[in-house]
Amino acid sequence: MTKLYLVRHGQTAWNVGEIFRGRADIPLDETGRREAGLAGEALREATIHAVYSSPLSRSFETAQLIAKFHNLPVEPLEAIIDISYGDWEGLSNERVRESYPELHKLWHEQPHKVCFPRGESLDEVRARTMTAVSRLMVKHEDRTIVLVAHRVPNKVICCALIGLDNSHFWRIQQDTACTNLFTHKNGEWIVSFLNDTSYLKVLKKPALKDF
Repeated sequence: MTKLYLVRHGQTAWNVGEIFRGRADIPLDETGRREAGLAGEALREATIHAVYSSPLSRSFETAQLIAKFHNLPVEPLEAIIDISYGDWEGLSNERVRESYPELHKLWHEQPHKVCFPRGESLDEVRARTMTAVSRLMVKHEDRTIVLVAHRVPNKVICCALIGLDNSHFWRIQQDTACTNLFTHKNGEWIVSFLNDTSYLKVLKKPALKDF
């Protein structure tokens, strides 16, 4: 049986400012580093054999704060990089709502039908991330791995592993520095937990908006 911990990176200034991030390499802020450290502490007793991360620094630093407890290197994995928001990257949610009202509305009502201007669609994210997950499951059969990525790839992976299509994107919550656990057994994925942030309660910070 193979176990997959799926982790979202810690908080950044653009999360707080409700700015679309995508491929922009925005680092963790101070709270984000604390969140990532707590995520690492929460997994320190787990038996982990490999840690993979999106190459963007907010994920990579989060992964390092997990991997250090297991004396493992962090292996960059391009396939789980954040979605390309294209022309939306660097814009605030409010600015996008004003400049792209119809597409913004479609994003919140039928996200699976959206392809961002000069960016990606959820189907494209699903194809690249799940191809990578399938390969890793073969490479690390009967072992435990950690993937550290971003809100959109994580939501898409969660949907895929529990048998939901991308139209259910908004039904999956992925808070900063959350952890999800899936087990692959007898050819099926079993969910142990989703969006666990219990270890972050000591921070007493308000939840960020999912936009």
